[in-house]
Amino acid sequence: MKTSWTRETNKTGKMTKDPFMASPRVPLSLRSNVAPFMALDVLASATRREREGQDIVHLEIGEPGAPPRCVRQAAIAALDGSKVGYTEALGRPELRARIARHYRDTHGVVVSAERIAVTTGSSAGFALAFLALFDSGAHVAIAAPGYPAYRNILEALGIETVTIETARENRFIVTAAMIEAEHRKRKLDGILLMSPANPTGMMMSRAELRSICETCDRLGIAFISDEVYHGLTYGDAAETALKFSSNVIVANSFSKYFCMTGWRIGWLVLPEHLVRPIERLQQSLSISVPFLSQIGAEVVFDAQDELQAVLAGYARNREILLNELPGMGLDVLASDGAFYLYADISRHSEDSLDFCAKLLDATGVGTTPGLDFDRRRGHSAIRLSFAGPERDIVEAMRRLKVWLR
Repeated sequence: MKTSWTRETNKTGKMTKDPFMASPRVPLSLRSNVAPFMALDVLASATRREREGQDIVHLEIGEPGAPPRCVRQAAIAALDGSKVGYTEALGRPELRARIARHYRDTHGVVVSAERIAVTTGSSAGFALAFLALFDSGAHVAIAAPGYPAYRNILEALGIETVTIETARENRFIVTAAMIEAEHRKRKLDGILLMSPANPTGMMMSRAELRSICETCDRLGIAFISDEVYHGLTYGDAAETALKFSSNVIVANSFSKYFCMTGWRIGWLVLPEHLVRPIERLQQSLSISVPFLSQIGAEVVFDAQDELQAVLAGYARNREILLNELPGMGLDVLASDGAFYLYADISRHSEDSLDFCAKLLDATGVGTTPGLDFDRRRGHSAIRLSFAGPERDIVEAMRRLKVWLR
């Protein structure tokens, strides 16, 4: 397994010795031997070049800009006037109530604040859910292409992943029939799906989501619905799985629509029987989510004008990419949501690692290899994020067009 998306070598082409590597080596656990998250490896490489003075355009990472002003103001006020300490393990009651109100206002769904667990980003939410739901050796299905951290966290916990391969002609959507077919091959203990999806931006319809919820309830499969890109759609609004099942576990985050990536805060909506197990795990794994992040998250729901302006910027960026990429021989499907396009590079390369590395070297444009999202077929695809400023998107397309001539 490659430990990075590229290998750093000396002038002779041999790998340089790590000066921090002790001898004899301290043994490592098998669970630590997970694949790298290539998007972050590319980001690290691109950022290093930036520090060295190279002009970099970041299309590799799905990171919005700064959060709304009210978030910073609330955190500063709390820093000046409050004790910054621990909170309840499941989060401040005020924030949990505000999240519950969000479901009523946005989706017309009544969710008790007691069913909400505030987490350190959705990433920690996934780990908590996996620990609460699955023992080592359980079978959990995920989609390909799909978010790579799912597989990495599951594998680190000794949980076996079952890959459901989706097809371009079906908009990369997992269906209830596909889930049932996999369940017949081997009993599935759980399934984790994202809509709108990363890296494709595709979104399940209301009918498709309802059918999946009903199928999982009937078959006794735990369904974790990743809804972190809710709010970021370019047509119909995304629907929450909470409308169709009381058994579903919903993960969401303040990082994407709400622009609070560095604040590391998200939430889970849980069936009642999972609340106390998640609370016990959170008590020991992180005690609580940072206080200032919770203060900021509580007020961000009220910044809709700023957040909708950001969404309008994403829509403009999306149109630029959809207009420019096909003329460069990069075939894409129009995304329903999120801020990504998943592009077919097979006219230019069958090695997405090499393609992205050379693109960064030659142009300073960072993109993510498709192998991050699909281990079997991702060699012929890349993901481009359009979460950055419009000027960066325009400049990236100019550089890419020149490089691909």
